[in-house]
Amino acid sequence: MPETTQPLGVTVHDPDRAYQGYTLFCESYEDPTLAEDGRGKIYLIDMEGEIVHTWHTWTAQQSFARLLPDGNLIYPTRDRSDISQAGIREIDPDGDVQWHYHCRIDHDFQVMSNGHMILNCVRDHMWRELDVMLKRCPYMVEVGRDWELLWEWHGEHHLQELEELLSPEGWNHFRERVAGKFSFDWAHNNTLQIIPPNATYEAEVESGDEPRFTPGNIMFSYRSVDIIGVIDRDTSEIVWAWGPGVLDGQHKPHMLPNGNILIFDNGTLRGWSRVIEVNPLNNEIEWEYTADPREDFFSGYISGAQRLPTIGDADAGNTLICEGSKAHLFEVTTDGEVVWDFRYPWHVEGGLGSIYRCFRYPPEYVQPLLERIGKA
Repeated sequence: MPETTQPLGVTVHDPDRAYQGYTLFCESYEDPTLAEDGRGKIYLIDMEGEIVHTWHTWTAQQSFARLLPDGNLIYPTRDRSDISQAGIREIDPDGDVQWHYHCRIDHDFQVMSNGHMILNCVRDHMWRELDVMLKRCPYMVEVGRDWELLWEWHGEHHLQELEELLSPEGWNHFRERVAGKFSFDWAHNNTLQIIPPNATYEAEVESGDEPRFTPGNIMFSYRSVDIIGVIDRDTSEIVWAWGPGVLDGQHKPHMLPNGNILIFDNGTLRGWSRVIEVNPLNNEIEWEYTADPREDFFSGYISGAQRLPTIGDADAGNTLICEGSKAHLFEVTTDGEVVWDFRYPWHVEGGLGSIYRCFRYPPEYVQPLLERIGKA
């Protein structure tokens, strides 16, 4: 657990300005055999930091989870060293597995409206356009509930598209990173986010709807080379890419309802983090959160941010931030004021003392779970 002199649990909660709901997260584990009973824990807490429910998992190396509308939970493993346990699992409130798909899942997944899932996975193999040596390559799949494989996407097949989309300086940045210390895990894709159906664009587009950012397209994040991009779901081509020279080891880019992209920009090499909102039509940063001094807010790896719904007559919603390496979750207003602050207090043996991601859910979404566990 990262050392801190800060008080643990919830230390700030402004009920009038914080978005009220429940927050889902878990501590990441490196060695599940050291966890209690060899099981991991996924927590749902209320705004006071009290545990509303705990899911116990048999694979303690989970990294994050998503709550389903019926109160079940879906989580991916981070069992990269134990392929026999790797995959994605749906569990009920008691932790019993209801569905399991065995794969080398990595970092992210999305549940589609039809119940299918798109999973971010990895494959290790040689690819001459990158190098003659073994490489870890991003590999996305869509699977149905009957385990049928419906769609595949291989990141190494789309290098030419990246070269065409990036500036000469950006492409040189890419090639230098691939040839350097990031050579094996050249992309390290940490994001698979589906552009939502309600996304619109504040910037004017003469041709009407912007085809690159069509709802259903997929956003990715190549952390090793500081690139985020969009995959056209129909053609499988990369149709937009950006980031070198601006981003630094970023996580969880995703499109907001206004058409902008929210990104946790880790600042792995520069030594301080920020959360930015970028207009993808002109690549301008329209909102930014940093600390003062800037080094007070820093997670060199993992982490993420979530734009919350607006409260009252506010022009924009607050932002929930996961400062992952410090196991620190906090909510800020558009002016950067902290209105909710939580530091993880339940570190257990075998845990990494970090939180990969968190999600805030409104009370009505959590109601089916509360009814199932007798807390409605």
